[in-house]
Amino acid sequence: MATDLLHSPLPKSATDLFGDPVEDSRPLWLNPSKFSDPEFDPESYISDLRTFVPFDTLRLELQTHLGTLKHELVELINRDYADFVSLSTKLVDVDSAVVRMRAPLLEIKEKILAFRGSVDSSLAVMQSRLKQRSQASGARELLELLLDTFHVVSKIEKLIKELPSVPSDWPSGPIKSSERDQLSNGISHADNGTNMRETQSMLLERIASEMNRLKFYVAHSKDMPFIDNLVKRIQTATLSLETSLRHCFIDGLEHRDANAIYNCLRAYAAIDHMGSAEEIFGSAIVAPFIHKVIPIDLSEAVSGSSGDDLEPDYEKIKRFVEDNCKFLLEISSAENSGLHMFRFLANSVLKEVLSALQKGKPGAFSPGRPKEFLKNYKSSLDFLEYLEGYCPSISAVSKFREEEVYVKFMKLWNTGVYYSLRFQEIAGALDSSLTAGTAVFPSQSSTQDNPQGLILKQSISLMDCLKSCWSEDILLLSCSDKFLRLFLQLLSRYSNWLSGGLSARKAGNSTAKSGYEWAISAAPEDLLYIIHDINCIVEEVCGDYLANITELLKTCPPDVLDLVKKSILQSGNCLKDLQPATVSSIMETLVEKSVEDLRQLKGITATYRMTNKPLPVRHSPYVHGILRPLKVFLEGERAKKYLKSDMREDLLKGASFEITQRYYELASDLVGMARRTESSLQKIRLGAQRRGGASSEVSDSNVSEIDKICMQLFLDIQEFGRNLGSLGVDARKIPAYQSLWHCVAPPDKQNTISF
Repeated sequence: MATDLLHSPLPKSATDLFGDPVEDSRPLWLNPSKFSDPEFDPESYISDLRTFVPFDTLRLELQTHLGTLKHELVELINRDYADFVSLSTKLVDVDSAVVRMRAPLLEIKEKILAFRGSVDSSLAVMQSRLKQRSQASGARELLELLLDTFHVVSKIEKLIKELPSVPSDWPSGPIKSSERDQLSNGISHADNGTNMRETQSMLLERIASEMNRLKFYVAHSKDMPFIDNLVKRIQTATLSLETSLRHCFIDGLEHRDANAIYNCLRAYAAIDHMGSAEEIFGSAIVAPFIHKVIPIDLSEAVSGSSGDDLEPDYEKIKRFVEDNCKFLLEISSAENSGLHMFRFLANSVLKEVLSALQKGKPGAFSPGRPKEFLKNYKSSLDFLEYLEGYCPSISAVSKFREEEVYVKFMKLWNTGVYYSLRFQEIAGALDSSLTAGTAVFPSQSSTQDNPQGLILKQSISLMDCLKSCWSEDILLLSCSDKFLRLFLQLLSRYSNWLSGGLSARKAGNSTAKSGYEWAISAAPEDLLYIIHDINCIVEEVCGDYLANITELLKTCPPDVLDLVKKSILQSGNCLKDLQPATVSSIMETLVEKSVEDLRQLKGITATYRMTNKPLPVRHSPYVHGILRPLKVFLEGERAKKYLKSDMREDLLKGASFEITQRYYELASDLVGMARRTESSLQKIRLGAQRRGGASSEVSDSNVSEIDKICMQLFLDIQEFGRNLGSLGVDARKIPAYQSLWHCVAPPDKQNTISF
């Protein structure tokens, strides 16, 4: 049996015995069909699988597949084994059968070889004939092309001969019948009302069409001796066509013959000479008028003279375009005219204007005179916008702006230099004002009148500079991003100036930088001007200026507008953040003035030291002077006018807390020093009494000096608390006052604060 020759089949798994039959349990990455591919490479196949399949798993799966194949082989042999064994018994007399079949097969082979040779020879002959035929066809096509080229050249020459040599030969009236007979090829069959100019333009269009055809023929028959012999005739015909077409086009423009102009433009388009038509229109029609308006003689165009003003010239040119160019622009831009490739606006009108300005008024482009430069620049933009009005569509406007002459015209306006000059002018004005080093706080009677109600001359200078950034006499919308940056830089410079001044004031005279003397010498009332001006500037910047800038930049995308608004509001907030620092500086000055009176409490020790004065019954005189600077400041006219209620409350509360804290520090030091001194003196007295044999009893009925000092301080802080109450501050709620009370109050009044 065949089963003895092969390994026995693998034992069945538990799934095969008890589970559902599975047709294909191989993993998805194992594809046995690839093994039979002629181009199968085991090494590359294994190297591809090793990246995501371990070798052990791959070996196990291949062994399983090998067992499956052996099992299938055994089944196939067992199924056809009987037929395989009986095959040898059925093969009888095979050799004699082979001999009988060999002779007919050899005969057939000889016939097939003979027929194949006959077919090959016939095929070679046929291919040779086809090649000859192809060569003959190519030669015929080339000959026809050369003949067509010759015929076209002859036809063009014949048509050119029918043209008058100069426009003066052209009659202006209707064509006579005898003249019509002289015209050939169907061109002469015009209506009786058709004039000679229109007929000639139609003939020129016909010639241009033939010339275009001739160019096609010449392009497809290069380096041919026959064509080389026709080059001179072709050049002569081309020159004659261009000359006649030029005369006809100029004559049509002068007489405003729409039909003649239309035919001439079609002729120029046919020979792809649109630039020639644009140049003729610019030099013959536009240039003479432009040179009258803008003389190109440099002696007449003196730089800096009033002649550099372009607005009157542009107005004259606009009227000229309306009167003398509009008809041609309408013809070339008419719908379905096929003449949209002409660029008369750019290459005829704007080109001549640009050339005349460069030669006749070069000073108009100079940014060294910013005022005149801005006026001329805006006039030029208005002129370009006027020309764009003749464009029939938005795409035509875009193409007009992409023209080389348009780009060159815009590059002549050096807006970068203009902005630099304006930057120096505006930023320099503010910087000069901020670094002047003079007094910035005017008296109330000398306050300058201004729309914003500003007081400091530096603030007024800032608002003037901010206004200049967006003034119509200064702003260039093409540089709006730069002017916005300058606007924000001015606000930042002003903020830094105020911040630096407040920092110098806080540091004192020893470390103050030059230029901040105003802050060191300023009185607290003067600093109120800063708070007032900051409020006015922030309100103006975040209000009217923000709305005005947003309106000017309304054509920008929404996300850009959002960034502009955020940057302006952020600058305003940064400036407003200086108000707390200003209030703090005012408070520090008032506290220092109050501390000067507080230092008088040191005299209390000298008053009761080594004296027999009784217990005090009233407060010290210095108490009324402690809060006097704060009270005078808050009741002053400037504070009432420029200090808002919330800032007033913050200032009052902060100053009261700070003065009370300093009061507590001085009083606690005084009491502590007095207690230590009293303790030392007591020890000295007791020692002296012991050495003298005197009685060591101390009169407890007498009040000690420390009690007198504490009582005096107690009476003083009571009066101080009443003074705070008159200002609207409850001393009981001040932690430092509570500590001060516990430090000096008698034992029976420690728990209750009362005035």
